[in-house]
Amino acid sequence: MFGAEKGTADKLDGKKLHIGIVQARFNESITNTLASACLAELKALGVQEKNITHVKVPGALEVPVALQAMAESDSFDALIALGCIIRGETYHFELVANESGAGVTRLSLDYQIPIANAIITTENMEQAIARQSDKGTDAARVAVEMANLLDELS
Repeated sequence: MFGAEKGTADKLDGKKLHIGIVQARFNESITNTLASACLAELKALGVQEKNITHVKVPGALEVPVALQAMAESDSFDALIALGCIIRGETYHFELVANESGAGVTRLSLDYQIPIANAIITTENMEQAIARQSDKGTDAARVAVEMANLLDELS
């Protein structure tokens, strides 16, 4: 159909890719670790540092608007959303988690650009700490694999 399936190594080759990262500052101790893990994995996958644009926004609700600006620039092969939403005592958790997630998904579909969503949502800080490194690494891998897949499909 689209030719022989590429091997995993080909799908995770980031040498020619331009990646945009939007990091929420809220819960910054977690989002900084997400970003560090993500950046380290992007570099391990061959993405050149000069081809990575990393910006910070106040919180998870602001992530989609920065992603939209990046998508509209048509300068990126994939984008990454980084954030951390920890449940509190009010309904605000659900609102922020649902709206930020829906915004990221809508942008990916509207602009036909892969967006790895690593806005983690947890019940407490301990859960966030347990996920911060793995989710940052996962986001980098998803972004690179999906950018290569969409390139192959087009």
